[in-house]
Amino acid sequence: MGLEEKIPGGLLLTTVEKIVNWSRKTSVWPATFGLACCAIEMMATGAPRFDMGRFGMEIFRASPRQADLMIVAGRVSQKMAPVLRQIYDQMAAPKWVLSMGVCATSGGMFNNYAIVQGVDHIVPVDMYLPGCPPRPEMLLDAILRLREKIGHEPLNEARRRELEAERAAGRGPVVRPGAMPSSWRFDKARRAEWERAAAYGREEQLRIERWMERTGGGR
Repeated sequence: MGLEEKIPGGLLLTTVEKIVNWSRKTSVWPATFGLACCAIEMMATGAPRFDMGRFGMEIFRASPRQADLMIVAGRVSQKMAPVLRQIYDQMAAPKWVLSMGVCATSGGMFNNYAIVQGVDHIVPVDMYLPGCPPRPEMLLDAILRLREKIGHEPLNEARRRELEAERAAGRGPVVRPGAMPSSWRFDKARRAEWERAAAYGREEQLRIERWMERTGGGR
């Protein structure tokens, strides 16, 4: 049963912006780039257990010219910073950066002269992921949030200014990625449990409690 059988007359109407953003967010190719222990979690995310291939991201490209997502997985030293910037400059546009782990985001425990205190001093960051190191499930959640952000990006500067004016006037769409884990969205019981927790601002506590129940309090 194909999509064409569900559409009246076999026609599907949309906008160029929506179809382009849909194409971009469903075929994000990360660069093969790891710096420290967070890279091990990134490798696990691409393995069969977590399977990034579900989101069209299973191909880690060895060439930055074939990649459009840089996952900064680990601390960035002062010696590595110019290399990281060069790889970013060689990536195809449009391109996005995900700062994975507290060391990449703020220097973490390495508050010294040798480590860059936040990769956003070197490249613009689109998504920050906390943790030391973050679990593969957390990386997948950050990737889904980034996909939603990509899906709402304007195609050109004129369209960007138009959306910003609409948001300032309270009329435009507000990009607010859902906090609910993707594995909960289609389970009615878990979705209801999440909505009850959200009413009291306990989403993250619920997520941690369920993770501890599932893992016995740790790995």
